[in-house]
Amino acid sequence: MSTKDDDALRDHIGRLMSNGLETKTEPFPENNFEFEAVLDELRDLDPDNLEERLVISGFVDKPYGEDEQRCLECMYYLVHRKWCDLPELAVPVEAEWWCRLWRI
Repeated sequence: MSTKDDDALRDHIGRLMSNGLETKTEPFPENNFEFEAVLDELRDLDPDNLEERLVISGFVDKPYGEDEQRCLECMYYLVHRKWCDLPELAVPVEAEWWCRLWRI
């Protein structure tokens, strides 16, 4: 995928969220077992089902929680590409977004 394609998909994802896409921000996985359960849900989806992947992973278009966590601090975020490198997601993201698969 090219940078232009990444930018277009990132814009599309941003529009979905700003238009009110309701996602599952809770429960936040508190341990590896719960984290893997969310990943299993994502693995069961058609890889082209972007909206459902966003819903299950709990994407929001702003920092989240009392600590205001965001993609920028997540271990899966690739800064120079503006990309979530978690294989079950693998989508372009903005630094200020967040999902419940956030890890430090």
